[in-house]
Amino acid sequence: MTQSSHAFVILAAGKGSRMLSDRPKVLHQVGSLPLLGHALRSTEPLNPARLIVVAGHGAEAVEAATARLAPAARTVRQTEQLGTAHAVDQARDLLADFDGDVTVLYGDTPFIRTETLERMNAARQDGADVVILGFDTPDPGRYGRLMITDGDRLHRIVEFKDASPEERAVTLCNSGVVMAPAALLFDLIAQVGNANASEEYYLTDIVGLANDRGLTCRAVTCDPAETLGINTRAELAGAEAVFQAARRAELMAAGVTLTAPETVFLSADTRIDPDCVIEPNVVFGPGVTLAPNVTIRSFSHLEGATVASGAVVGPYARLRPGARLSEDTRVGNFVEVKNADLARGVKVNHLSYIGDAEIGPASNIGAGTITCNYDGFLKHKTSIGSEVFIGSNTMLVAPVSIGDGANTGSGSVITRDVPEGALAIARARQDNKPGLATRLRDMLRQKKAALAAEKQE
Repeated sequence: MTQSSHAFVILAAGKGSRMLSDRPKVLHQVGSLPLLGHALRSTEPLNPARLIVVAGHGAEAVEAATARLAPAARTVRQTEQLGTAHAVDQARDLLADFDGDVTVLYGDTPFIRTETLERMNAARQDGADVVILGFDTPDPGRYGRLMITDGDRLHRIVEFKDASPEERAVTLCNSGVVMAPAALLFDLIAQVGNANASEEYYLTDIVGLANDRGLTCRAVTCDPAETLGINTRAELAGAEAVFQAARRAELMAAGVTLTAPETVFLSADTRIDPDCVIEPNVVFGPGVTLAPNVTIRSFSHLEGATVASGAVVGPYARLRPGARLSEDTRVGNFVEVKNADLARGVKVNHLSYIGDAEIGPASNIGAGTITCNYDGFLKHKTSIGSEVFIGSNTMLVAPVSIGDGANTGSGSVITRDVPEGALAIARARQDNKPGLATRLRDMLRQKKAALAAEKQE
């Protein structure tokens, strides 16, 4: 498909009442991406000339999400829910001067593959005036049925509510995805009526109308998994499982080791290069990129992070947005990193928080270190030079800088800059009181015994 030949209309107006949610159905997420986002992403490789989202329930939220997910897309509202043909018709004015093909997709159907859309386009190029995407399943349920006659020609689509017992026995089902020339599509929609069980304007009626004109309608089939629609929380969970299984398989086929694949959870934009090793129970939130030869150990959570080759993260580590780890870094157990740059060879091995910071090459951050970056109103930066040794349990009160080759003594609270090569110690002097611990214990023991005696009286 070329830039000038194709447009997409994505229907995203439904309320999704069975979700029992105030959030529009198409904004519920699979793989940390709204369902609408998956539909939009499927169109990207096809370079659509126009991309239109039809919003309805929660229109403002859907419009805001569309602007974020696909800035080039236009939105239009369906103020009354009168059926799929009526929804598509809301895009009529935006496509009035468009002379290419239009494909209708659904914001709650996230798994339509680009390759499937290409096959539909091939059917159009082979002479079909209207192309419908269908799927064959032994359990067709309440899907509309595709009625094929004259070899491979599609005669009409029958909605389940309106189907006879014989028609319901057909296993070739309608996905709802339609492709047709823009002018023809809207001309057919103008003739669609609502004399049916739901009193709605069905987009599927255009097939019968097209056949009445002697036009050619054909069906292209796909795997039923592609047409999975989301209407309930259970179906949302099922879609998540389908997505995760597919992404795990893709990664392993591309040279990534997942030692317990079923326990690793990925986002739609997760990027992991070959020879990475992902141990069990790891979660990838949005915006994570791993270079080759990275190891993510068990029970770690990553989001908005970039990790360079040779780094090891975890176990039980958390990388938050803005974490940037250079080559051969080490982020160990119960370490959290946020909006921080760790240069090559940096080690933060235990029980530390590194936020709003930059750390130079080969520096070592001791256990219990905290960059105290927030004063209750503003975030402040900690700068640590190269080959710095930060002693255990150091509090670095930002803004503060530690020079190259400097050390801090364990238990220090650093509030001023530390010059290059200096040792900073900021803690109270130790004072031992001979025998005081013994006397204190004796006093407390006697007080405890007196309280116990009072309770018995």
